[in-house]
Amino acid sequence: MPNLLLVEDDSNLGFLLQEYLTDKGFPTDLATDGQKGWQSFVDKEYDLCIFDVMMPKKDGFSLAKEVRMSGRDVPIIFLTAKSMKEDTMQGFRVGADDYVTKPFDREELLLRIEAILRRYKKQPDAQDDTGIYHIGAFTFDYSRQQLTHDDKSARLTSKESELLKLFCQNINQPISRSFALKTIWGDDSYFNARSMDVYITKLRKYLREDPSIQIMNLHGEGFKLMVG
Repeated sequence: MPNLLLVEDDSNLGFLLQEYLTDKGFPTDLATDGQKGWQSFVDKEYDLCIFDVMMPKKDGFSLAKEVRMSGRDVPIIFLTAKSMKEDTMQGFRVGADDYVTKPFDREELLLRIEAILRRYKKQPDAQDDTGIYHIGAFTFDYSRQQLTHDDKSARLTSKESELLKLFCQNINQPISRSFALKTIWGDDSYFNARSMDVYITKLRKYLREDPSIQIMNLHGEGFKLMVG
């Protein structure tokens, strides 16, 4: 069944929605602020996210930006007491798929969730199944931890392979530093961040044979593997 993440600081509304959606066949995890919501998102795979806009520690717009930076293609619905056009437009600019103004009918929200999930149904990516990725003039065999260019092959370390796989799954898409660290190292501590920088430098050296490939630093945000 599709798993949902609900981030709502109104505990009464949050518990009611969590119970309702779970009862309707959509297991739902509840977080009561944006910071807890981000941690839940990092720790588990979700099929759809529902974010309140006005929340302590991290507002819904900021949380949505981080989700989009993670590289995961997850639909987002905003819940808000605001109805101003500017707020609605901001929600869509940061990647919202829908926008529901409080107070709302739970059945209407359920219908919107079902409609969005139908649109997001995709066929599995065959490339992911084989573990073979094509990056410009390179071929990366994830299972063998092998990067090949022309007749030359390099054997990558486990961390290098995990990082390159994450980049390959999000070619030309931004990846947040925090998401990469928590996905591969388990936490985003200072020392793990320095370690990741070293591995990214090594990957750049491997890939420099093809000038069309670049691992870009996104200031204050993360990285992006650009190809072409």
